[in-house]
Amino acid sequence: MPDWLDLTVVWALLLATAVFLYVVLDGFDLGVGILFAAIRGRSERDVAVNSVAPVWDGNETWLVLGGVGLMPVFPLAYATILPALYMPVIVMLLALVFRGVAFEMRFKADSDEARLWWDRGFWWGSTAAAFCQGITLGALVQGIAVEEGAYAGGWWDWLTPFSVLVGVALVAGYGLLGACWLVLKTEGAVQAHALRLAWPLALATVGFIVLVSLVMPFLQPAFRARWFDFPAILLAAPVPLLVALLVWWLFRSLASIERDAAARPPAPPRQVIWRDGAPFLAALGLFLLSYVGLGISMWPLIVPPEITIWDAAAPRATQVFLLVGAVVLIPMILAYNAYAYWLFRGKVREGVGYH
Repeated sequence: MPDWLDLTVVWALLLATAVFLYVVLDGFDLGVGILFAAIRGRSERDVAVNSVAPVWDGNETWLVLGGVGLMPVFPLAYATILPALYMPVIVMLLALVFRGVAFEMRFKADSDEARLWWDRGFWWGSTAAAFCQGITLGALVQGIAVEEGAYAGGWWDWLTPFSVLVGVALVAGYGLLGACWLVLKTEGAVQAHALRLAWPLALATVGFIVLVSLVMPFLQPAFRARWFDFPAILLAAPVPLLVALLVWWLFRSLASIERDAAARPPAPPRQVIWRDGAPFLAALGLFLLSYVGLGISMWPLIVPPEITIWDAAAPRATQVFLLVGAVVLIPMILAYNAYAYWLFRGKVREGVGYH
C-alpha cells in the first residue's frame, strides 16, 4: 500500500458504507414487520412476507460486516462503544433472532391461532430491533464518557430523551421504507393498503428528521460548528435543500400512484415499474441524506465527544491485512445481493412465493 494512502480513512468509509447498506436494506424488511401491526388478513400478510423472503437474510450480512469490522480495525472504539451500549445492542440482537424464527415458523404453523402468535412475534421482533438500533445511534451521537481509553459512564447512560427520540424516529423511518417497498413489489389491495400507510409514515418521518436535525447541533460544540460556522456551512447547506426536494418528490410520487391507480387503461409495464418505485427511491434518498448529515456532524469523531478515527485505529499493518480480505469479500457480497434482487425482481402476487 502506498504511504500516502490513509487506510484509517479508507476503513472508516468502508464501515460507514456497510452500516448504511444494512440500514436501508434491512430497514425495509424490518419495516414490513413493523407494518404487521396494521396489515390484516392472512393473504395480505403472506404477500408482504413473500416480498422480502428471498433477500432478508442477505440484507443482514452488512450488519455482520459493519459490527465485526469495527473490532479489529477500530479496537478502541469497539472497547468503549460496546460497554456503553450493551443493553440496547443485546436486545437488538435477540429481537433479530426472534424475528428470524417467527419469519420461518409462521409458514409452518398448524393453526390460525399459532400463526397469529408468530405474526405478532414477527412484528414485536422487527419493532424492537428497529427501536434498539435507534437507541444505539442516539446514545452514540449524544456522547460516551471515556477516561484513559475505557468507558467511564453508568449502566443507564444510553437511555435519554434524545436516544428515545431517535429510536422512535427510526421505527417510523423503517415503516416508511417497508410501506414504499410494498408499493413497489405488490399490486391490488395490498399495494393500496401500503399506499395508505405510506402517507402518515412519510409525514412522521419528515417530522422526525426535522426534529432530530434541530436538536443535534446542540448536543456537541463540534456538531454546531459543522453546521453554522463558516466555511463548514458551505458543505452542510445543500443537505437540507436536497432533503426538501426529496420530500416533494416522495409526496408527489405517492399522489401519482393514487391518481394512476384509478386510470383506465393501465399504464405500460415499464412506466408502472418506474412509477411504483419512485416512492421507495425517494425514501432511500432521505435516509442517505440523513446519513450524510450525520457524517458531516461527526467527522472525524467515531466516539463523540473526543475519540477520532485515528485515535481508535489499529496499526497500519493490521489494516493492510484486513483490507486484503475485504477486497475479496465485499465484491462477493455485493454480487450475491445484486443477483438475489435481480432473480426475484417483479411483483409478488397472492398465492405465489415463499413456503
